[in-house]
Amino acid sequence: MNDIDEPLSPDDLGDRVSEVFDLIGALYRRGLRKLEQVDAVEAVEGVSVGVRSVLVLLHRYGPMTVPQMGRVMTLTRQFVQRMVNDAAARGWIEVTPNPAHQRSSLIRITDAGEAVITAILAREHALNRQVGGDLTDGELRACKRVLKEMLRTFDHVDAD
Repeated sequence: MNDIDEPLSPDDLGDRVSEVFDLIGALYRRGLRKLEQVDAVEAVEGVSVGVRSVLVLLHRYGPMTVPQMGRVMTLTRQFVQRMVNDAAARGWIEVTPNPAHQRSSLIRITDAGEAVITAILAREHALNRQVGGDLTDGELRACKRVLKEMLRTFDHVDAD
C-alpha cells in the first residue's frame, strides 16, 4: 500500500488512471447535456462541440489557419475544416487571405461569432461556479497537473 504522497506502482497507476478516465467521460457527457439544456432554453442552438472549440480558439488566440487549429486540438485538418465550414455558414467566422502562406487562409471570428462564444462561455462559467465540495486552489492545480500529464503521455503513445 502506497503512502498518499508516494508515486504509485505502474499497476496501481494504471488502475487509478482508468478511474480518472471513467469520471472524465461521465463528467463530459453530463456537462454537455446540461449545457445543451441551458442553450435550448436560451435559444443558442446548433453550436456543436467542434464548432464551439473552433470559436474558443479564435476568441482566445486570434486568427489561425485550419492546420494550426488541428494541431492545437489534436484533430484532423479535415474535421476542423468541416467545423470551420459550419461556423462560416452561420456567419460566426470568416476566411481571409494569409500573408504568410498563400494556400492556407486565416480564419477570423466575426462579431456574431464573438457574441455566440461569449454567451456560451458565460453560461459555462455560471454552471462551473455551482461546483461544490469546497475545492481549493491547490486541489484544482493538482487536478490540472494530472490531466496535463495524461495528455502529454497519450500524445506520445502510438496507436496500434
